[in-house]
Order: sequence, then C-alpha cells, then structure tokens
Amino acid sequence: MRIGIIGAGGIAQSRHIPAFLKLSDQCTITALSDVNFARAKETAETFNIPLVFEKYEEMFPEVDAVCICTPNKFHAEITIAALEAGVHVMCEKPMALSTVECETMIAAAQKAEKVLAIAYHYRFMKESAAAKRAIKEIGMPLVTRVQALRRRKVPGWGVFTNKGLQGGGSLIDYGCHLLDLALWLMGNPKTTDVVGSTYNMLSRMSGQVNLWGHFDHESFNVDDHVTAYIKFANGASMLFETSWAANIKEDHEHVSISGVDGGLSVFPLELYKTENGMLVNSQPVWIPGEEDPGLPQARNFIDACLRNAPLIVKPEEALQVSQIIEAIYENRQSGSTEGVLL
Repeated sequence: MRIGIIGAGGIAQSRHIPAFLKLSDQCTITALSDVNFARAKETAETFNIPLVFEKYEEMFPEVDAVCICTPNKFHAEITIAALEAGVHVMCEKPMALSTVECETMIAAAQKAEKVLAIAYHYRFMKESAAAKRAIKEIGMPLVTRVQALRRRKVPGWGVFTNKGLQGGGSLIDYGCHLLDLALWLMGNPKTTDVVGSTYNMLSRMSGQVNLWGHFDHESFNVDDHVTAYIKFANGASMLFETSWAANIKEDHEHVSISGVDGGLSVFPLELYKTENGMLVNSQPVWIPGEEDPGLPQARNFIDACLRNAPLIVKPEEALQVSQIIEAIYENRQSGSTEGVLL
C-alpha cells in the first residue's frame, strides 16, 4: 500500500512515520504534505519520502491511504476530502471537534466504502490487549474508574493550548485516550448521562512551574483539569478525571473496572476473581507484543484496508468518545461558578 502523511509535526515524526517504515513488507510511505512546506521538505529528506506537497489534495492520486496528523480543527475537512477521493484514512485523535463532524466523517467513509480509523493508540498497548482478553472473567461491568493525571505538564510546544485549533485542553488531548480505552473494555455501552466540570485556574496563575515548556498563562483559555460522572444504558457508571496540571503527588494513569464476578486494573495489569465467595487476585495471560503501540496500530490499519482484519478502533466508537467530550464541555459552558469553571 502507498501511504501519505498529512502533517509533518511531532506525532507524525515520532510515531506514525517510524511505524509505517517498519512495515515495509506491507506498505511504503510515498508522499508527505504540510502547510509549512519547508518543514515538509526537511522531514521528507530525513525519512527518505519521495514526494512532498504543500496542498494535501495533490497527494491523493499518488496514495492508497493517508495518515492525518494535523491540528484537530482540520481532521474532519481533510478526512472527508480523502475519502471522497477514494483514499483510506487513519486520523489522529480526537476524531473531530464536534459530534456533527464525526457523523459526517462516518457517512463519507460508508459512501466511499473506505476504511476510517482513529488513532487511539492506548488500545494497542500490551496491557490493554491482555485486559480486553480478560474482561469477560469479571462479568458485567458495574463501576469504572479512569484517571489520566499529570501534575505539571502543560504542552508548551505546537498548538496544544490553542483553543481555536484544538478545541480544548487536557480532556481532548490526553484524557480522551483513557476514556476511549475504558469504553472499549466495557464494550462501548450506550451513554445516557454525563455531568462534568472543567478547570484552568492553576495554569492561569503566574509563576507556575511547568515541566513541558513555556506557555502564556495570561492567554491560557483551555482546560487543565477535568472531572466527570458518566452513566450508561446498561446501568454501569464511570468516574473520570484528567489533568495537565493538578495539585497531586505525581502523574498517574489508572483504568479499573469492577464487575459482577470480579474486577480488573489495567495499569498495572491485575485481575480480581471471585472464588467460593472470596475475591482472589490473579494474573491475566500475557501474549508477547510490541512495546511501541504505534506499530500494531499501523499494522491493523493496513490489514483493515486490505480486508485482512477488522478495525480495532471503529469510527463509531471514536464518535462515542467525542460525544462524551462534547457533553462535558457543554456542562462547563452552562456552569455559573465564577473563577472555577471555564
């Protein structure tokens, strides 16, 4: 397969390009485009990519599939254009800035009969894969706890704090990963209720230490800490929290599910099963896998395009993540607590 990369920023160079290059028996990276043409040419030279374009549309005749690595604002526009040109799409997360855009992307993929994958790479971690195999042992999920917490790591590079281009902050950038993973492990039950709060007081204060570079605290207008309570049609519920900046002891990633017959934690991977009325700790069966989740993610995308395997991240599931994100942000907009909610 001939692969085109749209956007030559950090995620393209650190994850997607290296992953596709490692799958040289299945694909070749034929083309690269970026609105910053100088950066596109430099990146193409670094990775020996033969064709370089300033306008992404120009690459469509030269490729079978594209990987979209642009700011969130452009995900829907570029995805739809590629699908209408008859090109398969892997789009970086989040799927788009709104559920309406997500639904339009899905409709375009169905009409074109092309693959649309969303790059939620946490599903491809070996812990996640083992947890998915073990989830049936805990019975029906009842309560899920999700924490994607960073103590002082607001991304000071790129456009991560640009609300117009990204749509938000810690939730739409970081928390979405573990939200997607938890929903997938639960079997993506239908969402019925979402109550959320978003905060950014810490990152608006002057003099705050930040481990990931400088940002302008005076113009900071995205979320750096988010909480939510989510209910599902099958009776299950989720306690969710994410942050770029929070007054906590240390960074923390946690996904755990308590079910009818047992429980499961992903980071670290643990299984708790009921035996004779007692809860017994056990270890799920591991299957050797790659340390870099970008590689199995790229492989699954190619296999799906070639009709050799089903997509692991289906666009309808990514839509659910965006629906919840949108609902949390709408909760924020209707709030009235001055100085706390955005």
